[in-house]
Amino acid sequence: MSALRVAFAGTPDFSVPALEALVASGHSVVGVLTQPDRPKGRGRQITASPVKAAALAHGIPVSQPQSLKSEADRAELAAWRPDVLVVVAYGLILPRAALALPRLGCINIHASLLPRWRGAAPIQRAILAGDAHTGVTIMIMDVGLDTGPMLLQERVVIEANDTGGSLHDRLAALGASALIEGLARHAAGTLKAVPQPREGVTYAAKIDKAEALIDWNRDAPVIERQVRAFNPWPIAETRLEGEQLRVFGAVAEGFVEGELEGLPDSATETAGSRRIADNRGNRTPEPGTIVTVRDDAVVVACGRGRLALRNVQRPGRRAVAARDFAHGVQLLGRRLG
Repeated sequence: MSALRVAFAGTPDFSVPALEALVASGHSVVGVLTQPDRPKGRGRQITASPVKAAALAHGIPVSQPQSLKSEADRAELAAWRPDVLVVVAYGLILPRAALALPRLGCINIHASLLPRWRGAAPIQRAILAGDAHTGVTIMIMDVGLDTGPMLLQERVVIEANDTGGSLHDRLAALGASALIEGLARHAAGTLKAVPQPREGVTYAAKIDKAEALIDWNRDAPVIERQVRAFNPWPIAETRLEGEQLRVFGAVAEGFVEGELEGLPDSATETAGSRRIADNRGNRTPEPGTIVTVRDDAVVVACGRGRLALRNVQRPGRRAVAARDFAHGVQLLGRRLG
């Protein structure tokens, strides 16, 4: 296959492996679209996107329009005369006129097995939902929200210890390799685009920071997935006597016989007022109660089961292992939330 003139549109870290793969593949990356530089971090310094930094490192022209709605906004893209536009987490809507510019259309990498988890946050939503698998879809873009026909899909298992961050990195690498295969076969005419099934459509809404607050009335496995999905952002959190406590790592467990005996009466309820959570059948801890402090974890009662907190962070301090958090502090029987 002869080298293609490829324009690229992307913004965050997830997009960079695909751009690097295109450069390494021998295609001519004629220009990059990325979002305008924006304030970032505590100092709110104006910062270029990861894609812009990568493009400039390769000497690739960069354009940062506020939108692509007008002909003037699309002028640089048109001047690049791309055979194809590759779009990876760009963050701006591509109008019909922009989609029609490249002769081979616009190819997108989406971080889910479409039509499941169309939208902004497919990686976190897959973990939150307890999905066993996810993957990437290489698709031809249309004017809908992740609705275009599919060229190919690659599937991966969501591991028990996957976080939003680890799954993000795996899918970014997988998407980059799948893109190169899909682009070659699409250009050669050997890969047929298949419409998405009408069944199984779900939407991955953008993550709201308010979702990070832990509700201890929920079941332990649900909270564990919340902790995993929201690492590295926005980080699941709770309160200890009004002070924020961020939870970076946690594992769901069941109750162990006899472990509730040391709890103060104020931390438990009688069997008649709530379903029984311990194996003795006489007391159940209020959700959010710290029921055990171990070397490897601070263990908290949930609506069902318990959650072993492994790594936590108090305001203004670094994240630490649970044993360091518990050192010199009486935690048994105290309530989180």
